[in-house]
Amino acid sequence: MRRMRPRSARRAGAAPALALMLALATPLALAGGPAAAGPRTPGDAYAAYARGDYMAAGALLAPLAWQGDARAQALLGFLYEYGKGVPQNVAVAAQWYITAAEQGEPSAQYLLGLLYDKGHGVPRDVVLAQKWLILAAAGASRRERNTYTRIRDAIASKMSVAQLALAQQMAIAFVPVPRLVPQ
Repeated sequence: MRRMRPRSARRAGAAPALALMLALATPLALAGGPAAAGPRTPGDAYAAYARGDYMAAGALLAPLAWQGDARAQALLGFLYEYGKGVPQNVAVAAQWYITAAEQGEPSAQYLLGLLYDKGHGVPRDVVLAQKWLILAAAGASRRERNTYTRIRDAIASKMSVAQLALAQQMAIAFVPVPRLVPQ
C-alpha cells in the first residue's frame, strides 16, 4: 500500500514557487491587450496558443488556469517551462504541471514525468517520473500514445525492478482530483 503525505504537506515545500507563480501570473491576467479587449472564451486562449501568439495565450490562459482548467494549466506550464510569452521559470512550470496532472491531464502528466526524470524544477525522482509517464501513456490520445509510451519505456529501462514496481503501484492507486487550483 502506498504511503502518502497529506496534500498540505506535499505542497508545503512549494510555497516559494507558488508565491512566484502568483507574482508572475497576476500581471498576465490583469494586463491590457487581448485579455482586456472584452469577453473571451477558452477557445480564444487555445487559438492564440495554436497560432504561436504566446503573449496573448499567456494572458488568456492564466485566468482559466486559476479557475481550475487542467488543459489551460498544462499549456501555461509549458509557456513557463520554455519562456514563451512569460518569463522562463521551470519551478513555476512544474507547479502548473502538478496541478493539471493531479486532475488527470495526460500532457501535463507527460511533461511532469520528464521534469522528474531530469530534476528540472522538481527533485530528480525516477519513480515519480515513471508514475506520471505510465498515467500519461494510459490517457494519451492515439496521436500522442506512441511518443509517451516510448519515453515511458526508455525511463523504465534505467530503473530497478523494485523502483518500477513502486511506480506501477503508484499509478494504479492514482485517482484524479476534479477542478484543482494551486494552493
